[in-house]
Amino acid sequence: MKSCVLAYSGGLDTSVILGWLQDQGYEVHAVYVDLGQPCEDRDEIMQKARDGGAVSSRLIDAREEMCRDFAFPVLAWQAKYEQIYLLGTSIARPLISKICLQVAREVGATAYAHGATGKGNDQCRFQLAAEALDPNVQMIAPWRIKEFRDAFPGRTELIAYCENRNIPVKASIAKPYSSDENVLHISYEAGQLEELDVNGVEVVDFGMGVSPQEAPDAPETITVGFESGVPTALNGSAVTPLEMVERLNEIAGRNGVGRIDMVENRFVGMKSRGVYESPGMTVLYDALMYIEQLAMDRDLMHLRDRLAPEVAEMVYYGFWYTPKLDALLSFIREAQKPVTGEVTLKLYKGNIIVDSRTSPNSLYDAEIATMEGGGSYNQDDAEGFLRIQGLPSRVQGTVRPRQY
Repeated sequence: MKSCVLAYSGGLDTSVILGWLQDQGYEVHAVYVDLGQPCEDRDEIMQKARDGGAVSSRLIDAREEMCRDFAFPVLAWQAKYEQIYLLGTSIARPLISKICLQVAREVGATAYAHGATGKGNDQCRFQLAAEALDPNVQMIAPWRIKEFRDAFPGRTELIAYCENRNIPVKASIAKPYSSDENVLHISYEAGQLEELDVNGVEVVDFGMGVSPQEAPDAPETITVGFESGVPTALNGSAVTPLEMVERLNEIAGRNGVGRIDMVENRFVGMKSRGVYESPGMTVLYDALMYIEQLAMDRDLMHLRDRLAPEVAEMVYYGFWYTPKLDALLSFIREAQKPVTGEVTLKLYKGNIIVDSRTSPNSLYDAEIATMEGGGSYNQDDAEGFLRIQGLPSRVQGTVRPRQY
């Protein structure tokens, strides 16, 4: 009998796909990758997979690995897709593919199935990662199969299928949007959010924090410590990557930090609207920036900043397991070596305010930078510096005078 591994979430789509794959003659091994989804009942999801006919169902805890080996390297790049998106869903997909392929190898499955649609980015992330790890992998993407789409042209048919088979689902025909979650963030899209005249942050029932308006009326102070660009301490106590993200989610969430509403350019070419919340990672991006300002060399920082959009694009598109990203991740580990220190921040009604910062590798020298008289910087030196810098402009101005 044919067998496959299904990246299983227990939501509407993968619940239907689990049954549909069995209808196609597959034995299905359901794999729920625990990435810290804050609003999901793990036991219920595993039981649901078994009740749905999966020959095996397993939960694999990858929360620490995702924070340590995926999220924090992207953080070190200060990588944000199209200026503001912190890539929470994008980061998770290559890890899910890796784990599903590990299970497939263990159980002898011949195929790997997922519930991503043929319109979105996740199909790219799942498949590009899987094919890089196993070039011979057989991918099953039901939403790209006409027979499946004909059977399930919309949510009404999906819900009816579940009702007919007594498969419990939370979805309803009137649900105003869909969501995807992990410990890094929750994303919200579709439904009412497809209408651009709808205020996204007022429509969404957020799962990780309160609105800035509902946040406390007094700021909350936190201190984050870094070692070579990696966040390692919170309020003076050493923490693991997962503990860092979880605790900051709680602290930043209750202070209204980390919500965005954007129209983004998908890899497949269309624009789509998404609302995201990422409280803990939003704080870490700012916190790392303040230590970098002290400890990272100017030209190195500027090079990193020019390359960061390239990294964000690769992660967003799904090109994680590639030589190019391997090299870029090696680069950022070297670049972040001196970025060690502590920063104290105040969180207040959605804002992140720097209170103080320190680094044993600080390149900031008050004696050089002071605006007061004296100091160790000789302003006379600037005369020759500017004459040399201005030489090309003076020559150009002589040969081709500009009108002014």
